[in-house]
Amino acid sequence: MTESILVPLASAFWLGILTSISPCPLTTNIAAISYVGRRVGKPASVLQAGLLYTAGRALAYLLVGVLLVSSLLSAPSLSQMLQKHMNMALGPVLIVVGLILLELIPLPVGSGGLSAALQNKADSLGIGGAGLLGIVFALSFCPTSAALFFGSLLPLAVQQQSGLLIPGIYGLATGLPVLLFALMLAFATNKVAQAFNRITIFERWARRLTGLLFLLVGGYYCAVYFL
Repeated sequence: MTESILVPLASAFWLGILTSISPCPLTTNIAAISYVGRRVGKPASVLQAGLLYTAGRALAYLLVGVLLVSSLLSAPSLSQMLQKHMNMALGPVLIVVGLILLELIPLPVGSGGLSAALQNKADSLGIGGAGLLGIVFALSFCPTSAALFFGSLLPLAVQQQSGLLIPGIYGLATGLPVLLFALMLAFATNKVAQAFNRITIFERWARRLTGLLFLLVGGYYCAVYFL
């Protein structure tokens, strides 16, 4: 039983990490880090802001997950259909997401910028503004994050009937890079640029390997349920 839940939780965590370092979400995280970094002279404030941003992202994904999963499972006929046919639908979905991760299906890249209105609102809330940024940026789905969340995480949460834990783990993972960079800003500012470069390289290979894995697993599901 423990092993059966550990695999979905690890998958949710990895999807969250992959989402956070994908080009579009990474841009929003850079904007958040810039906001957090303005308090670089106060290490404690930087860490608090990073924690609040991560908590805001986790809360947003958790609420969306609870709402969608509970809605899908609340209707008896729909719940039975999902439980019966989820694995059948999972194959094509994973193949499409894999093709997106491999950039074989081109998608537009969102700007992810920090608007003046949002900047002013965040400023008016002080340290708590970092939490607002986390919620807003989490809900500002770009094509890549939408594909990972709705195409991979949501089917996993429905399959496991977990609208709370799996989206929550995913949300925490999407905020970890900001928390990491907040630590660097607080104690080792000169390491931030190096870390960004390494994450960009890591993201490229992690995305490709995950895309290939999705294609293999999706192909397996299709072979089992359609052939």
